[in-house]
Amino acid sequence: MASETILTVAALAALYNIVVFSIYAFDKFAAREGGWRVRESTLIFLAVAGGGTGAFLCQRLLRHKTRKPPFRLLLPTLFGLQLAAGLFLLLAPGQACAAAGYLIDLLKRG
Repeated sequence: MASETILTVAALAALYNIVVFSIYAFDKFAAREGGWRVRESTLIFLAVAGGGTGAFLCQRLLRHKTRKPPFRLLLPTLFGLQLAAGLFLLLAPGQACAAAGYLIDLLKRG
């Protein structure tokens, strides 16, 4: 994989996580003010869909969703998995692409 592609993927992931952090922060401030809230299922979906880092950082920095059972375990787990996947992509891009291709093939069969 070309280094430009890796940088593009990293930039898109960072941008997406900034958006997810912002949505979690919006929900935190809405909770304080009694305003319109983001559904928990939407927050979980955003984290699972690649925004685990942004969600986890917002949870830790703004103390948001720290007591809710699905968030207490899910966000740190997603953060760890997405961090490992990102490091794998940066340190071994050839193997990461091969693994992604293999997983796509498995999903197509299943």
